[in-house]
This record gives sequence, C-alpha cells and structure tokens, in this order.
Amino acid sequence: MRSENIDIRVEHITHCYGGAQKALKDVSFELSGHNTVGLLGANGAGKSTLMNIICGVLTPTSGTVCINGYNLALSPVEAKQRLGFLPQKPPLLSDLSIEEYLRYAARLRKVPNERQAVASAMEKCGITHFRKRLIKNLSGGYQQRVGIAQAIIHTPSFIVLDEPTNGLDPAQIIEIRNLIEEISSDCMVLLSTHILHEVQLSCRQIIMISDGRMVFNGSIGQFNGIIKPSALLLTASALPPSERFLQIDGVTAAEPVSGRPDTVKVTFSAEADAVCEKLVGISVEEGWKLHEIIKEIPSADDIFKYLSNRPAI
Repeated sequence: MRSENIDIRVEHITHCYGGAQKALKDVSFELSGHNTVGLLGANGAGKSTLMNIICGVLTPTSGTVCINGYNLALSPVEAKQRLGFLPQKPPLLSDLSIEEYLRYAARLRKVPNERQAVASAMEKCGITHFRKRLIKNLSGGYQQRVGIAQAIIHTPSFIVLDEPTNGLDPAQIIEIRNLIEEISSDCMVLLSTHILHEVQLSCRQIIMISDGRMVFNGSIGQFNGIIKPSALLLTASALPPSERFLQIDGVTAAEPVSGRPDTVKVTFSAEADAVCEKLVGISVEEGWKLHEIIKEIPSADDIFKYLSNRPAI
C-alpha cells in the first residue's frame, strides 16, 4: 500500500433527496493515519448516502470532500486514485473467474503492473487458491473477499467499506474482520455498519450518524464511557437490610438480586467511584464481609439509544 500521509476531510456535507427532505445535515469530520473508523447508525440514518458522497458516486447538495488534499469535486481523478470502495452490494461480474474479474478491475483503474497487482490483491484477501473459480460459484464470504480485493487492487490510501459483513455467517464475519484489520495496517479504512458489536471489535474510532446528523465522533473508549454507570452489584456474606443502603448519600434505590441472596443491586445518582468508596468503608465498619462490588456498565444498545437522541455535534 502507499506510504503517503492520509488526510480525509469531510466538510459541511448536506444532501437532499427531492424537495426539502434532508438525508444528511451539515456533517463534518477529519480522519488521518492508518486506522479503522466505524461509521455507525441505524438503517436509514444516512450512512450509505454519506459513503456514496465520500466516494464520488453521489454529488452532495452542499459541502466538500477532500482526500489527501484533493477536492473530490474539483480533482476527481486524483482523489479517486487514492480511494477504494466496496458498496453494500459488491459490484461483481458473476460469470467471470476471480482472476478475470480482478484483471478487469485493474484495467479500469489503469494499474501499471496488472499481473502483479492482481496476484497481490488475491494473496492479501486469501483467494489465490480459487483464482480460476467463477464468482457465481463462490460462497457469500468469498464473494465479499473478491469485493474487497477489487477495492484494494490499485493500493489506495483510503478504503470505504459499506456493510462488508452484511448477510455473512459468524465464521465468515470473523474472517472478514481479520482481513479488514490486516488491510488497515497500511491505510485508512472507513467501515459502515449498524451492528454495534462489529464496531466495538473492529474499530478504534467511531462516527455515529442519526437522522442525517452526526451525534458522536471519538474513540471507542469515549464511546463506551459516554454513559456514566448508575448502578452496581454488591456481594457480601452479611448483607444489611436494603433500607440501610438508602441511608447512604447518593444512593437512590437498593433491591435484592433474584436467585442471589448475598447480592444487592444499588442504584445511585452520585459519582460511581465516590459511592463505591463509601460502601467499602461502611462495609468494613459494620462487618458486611464484602466480597465484591461490580459497576453495571451500560450496554452497547443503551449507548446507541442515548446517542440517537443526542443533538448534532
């Protein structure tokens, strides 16, 4: 892959589909370096529209996209030379073999050393042993690998993948995830998905779109920690009555956990660490014989719902 610096700028992108209905509303962000960035959002949030605009397939109503300093509207050839794209439905020619199709893709991209480029792309994507097989006779996972191979055939510095694991079985998903991780060591990968688990496993950075608005842009750690814990599970051999917890500052509720007589769920409104420190101190003073305190971490679904109702940033 190219060693050039990677700098992607998406500035004030707005897009309307007929009339005044806005599919995207003033979306801006910057990406740089070798990384995998997740573009997260529910179906219909505007992810595919944004990706089509970034890849020059769709002209935005307003706004600009620059890839390594080249404005996509003003210098489309230079910008697209640095761009690889796998749409949600891979653009495959099913009656060609893998090798025939990739040679065709290389010619479209005017790749200088066609034979070497095809061999390298097949090797990276683990499809060399099927080189003579017709694409229509491949499994869904291998067809997706061929789609990724055409996206990297010209060694781009920026690769856009729209729902690359859609419709695959768990084993195929793991294979594609590992392939994306390998590719991202040489370039920037923008990965679109509505599957939270995929983003958390594959991406270091997340951009979230909701109703055409960008509602989050940050690291995976910031994403996971955006909702502060508001409950914990406390386990002790000599638990006091639930009413005792309500006497502690910051605690709003306490209830036994079904099937676990030694555990109580404590809900609080104060800072989690401060509440934990108080509980540990009191448990020592009163002889609760404390075993553990576990903060209840908000689920990915809770975070998704929270961000979906968040104002644009």
